[in-house]
Order: sequence, then C-alpha cells, then structure tokens
Amino acid sequence: MDIQHEDNGTKGRFFVAENGKTLAEMTYTWAGTDRIIIDHTEVSDVLRGKNVGKQLVMGAVNMARDKKISIIPLCPFANSVFKKTPDIQDVL
Repeated sequence: MDIQHEDNGTKGRFFVAENGKTLAEMTYTWAGTDRIIIDHTEVSDVLRGKNVGKQLVMGAVNMARDKKISIIPLCPFANSVFKKTPDIQDVL
C-alpha cells in the first residue's frame, strides 16, 4: 500500500488513493515552524482492519523525526495510536 504525502506549508495530509479516489486520509495543520497538529483521520470501509490508519500516523511520525518537529495529536484516533505505542511518543 502506497502512503502518499502532500504539504502546502500551512496544511498537509498523508493519504491512500486508488484510481483518483482517496480511500484513507490523515490531515494536519502546521502550528508555527516546529509543530504539526493532527486534526483528522478517516479510513474507508474498504480498508478497515488493515492497519491503514496507524500507517498514516506513522507517516507523520517519520516526518516529524526527519524534520525534528513535534506532533500534537488532537484527532482521537491519532491520540489513541500515540497512547498505545510508547516508542513513538518521542515526537510529542
């Protein structure tokens, strides 16, 4: 599964698309230059149960580590992933 990433400098998203249709998406907003706020995660029924939501969150975690920024997980799903996964809490 190919996780794609778009960022316009103000907002961004990690997503899975197929045939031009978005099947899963996690959106974020930049809060200054050193922090993003994850505000929404949505996965279509077609992909449910395949760990796609967590993969989207991990895309943000990897980006945060690369850019040395932090994440505020306001989205309830993203927040639950952080609570269940201690080894990614370094980016909080």
